[in-house]
Amino acid sequence: MTSRNALAAKRSRLALRSRILHGMRHFFVERGFLEVQTPVRTPAPAPEDHIDAMHSEEWYLQTSPELYMKRLLAAGYDKIFQICPVFRKGERGRRHHPEFTLLEWYRRGEGTEALMQDCQELLQHVCRFVDRFPQFSYAGQVLSVFPPWDRWTVRTAFQKWAGWDPLTAYESSRFSEDLVTRVEPHLGFPRPAFLCDYPPQEAALARLSPRGGLQVADRFELYWAGVELANGFSELTDREEQERRFRETLARRRQDGRNVYPWPHRFLESLDFLDAAAGIALGVDRLVMLLSDAPTLDDVVAFSPDHEP
Repeated sequence: MTSRNALAAKRSRLALRSRILHGMRHFFVERGFLEVQTPVRTPAPAPEDHIDAMHSEEWYLQTSPELYMKRLLAAGYDKIFQICPVFRKGERGRRHHPEFTLLEWYRRGEGTEALMQDCQELLQHVCRFVDRFPQFSYAGQVLSVFPPWDRWTVRTAFQKWAGWDPLTAYESSRFSEDLVTRVEPHLGFPRPAFLCDYPPQEAALARLSPRGGLQVADRFELYWAGVELANGFSELTDREEQERRFRETLARRRQDGRNVYPWPHRFLESLDFLDAAAGIALGVDRLVMLLSDAPTLDDVVAFSPDHEP
């Protein structure tokens, strides 16, 4: 198939993608959220263990608009959302692209319960918007967006499918591998499901909370048909604690020979003006893949990452 014919063959899925984006904007604007645009390039990405940023001259392409959007929250914005491209080095696979589209939204003064309610209402709204409500087919299975949605704690899910408890015996590499290979494939059939209460070591920029005598990250991920769609959490707003985590992360990156980013001074200063907030990032391309019954992300973007110019 020629390149021109391949592009023409994507028309129905690209049309669906356009309607999904329209439905997302309609959902948030109708609920009083302000759509914002923040810079795609940044001098200082958030230091993270498992995500690498790409250089753009002396700066970096954003891996997420997170730090800029939290600075807006700290300046007094209550409900904001953004749909934007993000870039992550080395990600390429059936469900991974080095450039992809994120929907991020934030609520000042709220927590993860409000975000999970948003997720349920958003996906139902989008499914109605594109005629996929209350159910549709994906990869030969019937999926439903109709509530109630399952809610698993990380501890319960790992004990059931991986055979160990990461809250009392955390191992970084084992956690990541078992999450992907043993836990995720069971989540979100036929309805979406939440995976909640991560080990404190997986908190990154999330607030910690007590659960059953243990500290957990007040964080959740949203899955549908075994596909991770979104990552949300109550924001850590303790500046000293955030600085400590960033220093430790940068030290690990330096030790591993990975890129060590400049210190995000402005973001950290903004935390002095932010008491409570919650935010979430949802992978738009993956949602389009599900709703269009596409086998890969390549099928739901006009140009795949390795397209010819």
